[in-house]
Amino acid sequence: QVQLQESGPGLVKPSQTLSLTCTVSGDSITTTHYAWHWIRQPPGKGLEWMGVIAYDGSTYYNPSLKSRTSISRDTALYYCNAVTLTDAIYWGQGTQVTVSS
Repeated sequence: QVQLQESGPGLVKPSQTLSLTCTVSGDSITTTHYAWHWIRQPPGKGLEWMGVIAYDGSTYYNPSLKSRTSISRDTALYYCNAVTLTDAIYWGQGTQVTVSS
């Protein structure tokens, strides 16, 4: 079973690039095929899928986010999760990011 831990800057300015990390432990990611997803939840709203890196390295992104030039609307709780080929899903606890000048 895999464990996930998200980390990020906590507070970013609207003009800054937002970088998040998902640290993985507890299982071999070379023998178990996982798809790695990023999902976020803005305050008072539902979950929004952002994108995925499949076990073969292919990537897919939410079309509404793919060409974003501004993160001014991106205050949210950010999650990474891992999904196996048998649809087992593992979540991290999430990392809060606040965008403010």
